[in-house]
Amino acid sequence: MKLTVVGCSGSFPSAESACSSYLLEADGFRLLLDMGNGALGELQRHCGLYDLDAVLLSHLHADHCIDLCGYFVVRYYRPDGGRCAPMPVYGPAGTERRLTAAHADLPSEKAMSEVFDFRTLTPGTFTIGPFAIRTELVSHPVEAFGFRIEHDGKSLTYSGDTGTCEALHTLADGTDFFLCEASFTHGKEDIPDLHLNGREAGEHAERAGAGRLVLTHIPPWTDPGINLRDAQDAFGGPVEVAKAGAVYEI
Repeated sequence: MKLTVVGCSGSFPSAESACSSYLLEADGFRLLLDMGNGALGELQRHCGLYDLDAVLLSHLHADHCIDLCGYFVVRYYRPDGGRCAPMPVYGPAGTERRLTAAHADLPSEKAMSEVFDFRTLTPGTFTIGPFAIRTELVSHPVEAFGFRIEHDGKSLTYSGDTGTCEALHTLADGTDFFLCEASFTHGKEDIPDLHLNGREAGEHAERAGAGRLVLTHIPPWTDPGINLRDAQDAFGGPVEVAKAGAVYEI
């Protein structure tokens, strides 16, 4: 699997990065995990506008999904070759309604579904292209999912947005690559069921026996150096902070 960080800023884009979006490729199949603010522009550095095969949304906060409104325009008003066929978009219940309301001015109430094949996520297992996907509900104020994605004997776990929870450990247990949010700073913010700090991300990785930890979804007002240090104190394996444009082979 090849993972490209399209965007990794939490809550709103930073000067260096768009919000959450990660391109996962294997066997010629391109799966995008989330498409937050600014991601559509950055995606074009790594993938053609019409080369995505599916999108998988962790939840419906704007910093994880809102650029699908722009991507609707790309697919619906395609200047060459006509309108695109519906592409699978996996998301929580109400994804089509959320995007339709956000766009606000569609040719029809069902225009979104003319280019996106909306599929509702539930906890469980399924396949997308060559990937085996496991989903679990994680701890966040809205319905939110974490993902474990496997291919050719390797695994990637993506936390999405979550506070500390057993579901995240279940997904990350023995994972090769743990892409985990670390929005908060240990000792500064203490809000349960919302986000992790660097120390908590490291603790989850250590307990799971993850092979590698990459911290992501760090907002511009959070010091990534502190979160990196806190994660390293809790996790004995390799740790780094995600950066836009970084590429990993899993």
